Amino acid sequence: MVQLYEKGYGKDAAGIAMEAIRYASDSKIDVVLIDTAGRMQDNEPLMRALAKLIKVNEPDTVLFVGEALVGNEAVDQLVKFNQALADHSSTSNPHTIDGIVLTKFDTIDDKVGAAISMTYITGQPIVFVGTGQTYTDLKALNANAVVHALMK
Repeated sequence: MVQLYEKGYGKDAAGIAMEAIRYASDSKIDVVLIDTAGRMQDNEPLMRALAKLIKVNEPDTVLFVGEALVGNEAVDQLVKFNQALADHSSTSNPHTIDGIVLTKFDTIDDKVGAAISMTYITGQPIVFVGTGQTYTDLKALNANAVVHALMK
């Protein structure tokens, strides 16, 4: 069962995340996903808030979620997003992206080059690929299928 903990828009994201983590701990829930959708890498206030959320809550994993359909633009978004996280952090060793989730992966056919570029440039793995609209549509990346698509 997935529970939603939400407090609306326009509030301190770091504080809401902290409350959600505390609620999960008190409720014996061992996984908390914090969705920070809509954080564009060139929106300084939102990136500052995200860097604060990461510093305050010390998540185990930070995932970048991007759309596979945009191709090489996704590589640019990822690099700039990761850099913005580092730039807006107030620590000397900022926690940046640990992995990548690519949505709409089922629609790109043999155009998998951007996905490979994303992992090569960041050194981070593609943790999941999205193949639909629900949580059960998140799949592990099939590396053999990617290699096969490249060799076509």
